[in-house]
Amino acid sequence: MDASPAADERRKTQRFEVLLARTEQVRVRGLRFDELRELGELYRYHTARLAAQRDRDDDPDALRALNALCVRAYTILYGRSSNGARRDWLAELRDALGRTWRVQVVAWALLFAGMLVGGGLAWRDPEALPAFVPEALGYSAGSLDRLESSPAARAEFLAADEMGAVHKVLFGSFLFSNNTRVGLLAFATGMLAGIPTVLLQLYNGIMLGAFASIFLRDPNPLPFLAWILPHGVPELTAICLCTAGGLQLGAAVAAPSRAGRAAALRAAVPSALMLVAAALPLFVVAALIESFVRQSQWGVAPRLAVAALCLAGTVGALALTHRYARRERVDTNWLRELTTG
Repeated sequence: MDASPAADERRKTQRFEVLLARTEQVRVRGLRFDELRELGELYRYHTARLAAQRDRDDDPDALRALNALCVRAYTILYGRSSNGARRDWLAELRDALGRTWRVQVVAWALLFAGMLVGGGLAWRDPEALPAFVPEALGYSAGSLDRLESSPAARAEFLAADEMGAVHKVLFGSFLFSNNTRVGLLAFATGMLAGIPTVLLQLYNGIMLGAFASIFLRDPNPLPFLAWILPHGVPELTAICLCTAGGLQLGAAVAAPSRAGRAAALRAAVPSALMLVAAALPLFVVAALIESFVRQSQWGVAPRLAVAALCLAGTVGALALTHRYARRERVDTNWLRELTTG
């Protein structure tokens, strides 16, 4: 096998052309991670060759051919179209949701654990309700006491008056900003080893469980479920996604890999941000449902139907992302090369 510099240069150029041709084929989805890394290395190698040949200016045809290869590689690596970028973003979002299913399960487990604790304590001691449901949410100690002691007050609470469209829009905007603030707080505090994120998620569950215990005392809890579930499904899903993102960051800080905490954070940030990105549309959906469905004269059955649709859509979307993300294996041979080289 010819090991001369000229032969090595020809092999690199041939490999460069092969990778470019594969990437430019319409039916080829894209390169694997190791191939994309190789393409970047070959692009840098050939741009250096191009600069050297321009200085010599001894072969115009070879110079034009090499320049064309570098332009094609630059377009692939740095000049993707908006449609391609959109497809890549959706693929990254799907893969991030699929790869992080474990921390999502942990986020839901924390929420349900808090709901059980808050609901159980409030059920046993209704006088403790003001301690679990803060007045900042708009429920004073007196209003909580009336709701807990009077079935008529609970029925009146669930039978919300019809609001005008303008008021619904303003109310939805307030709900979106408030819920997004809660989600972003759960995400951002993950940098503190995830401890505040865990406590916030438990506290969210405790508040929800304590508040639900007021209405679950009724023989027929369906009106309350129809009141809370339509907006609760997307809203709680969004909060759990933000919490999962915070837990991702917390794990990187608390238990970094051998490469160090900075490297672990760099690896965790993209998936964590994708979880927050997936949560934002859900916050919008929750705000719209809460303002236009909850604040309406809809009956129990239509509201439960909306809740069922939200639940089916959320579970189906998360299940599909997990399924399809598992189909693609990430090539890690480059890690082995780095550690052994």
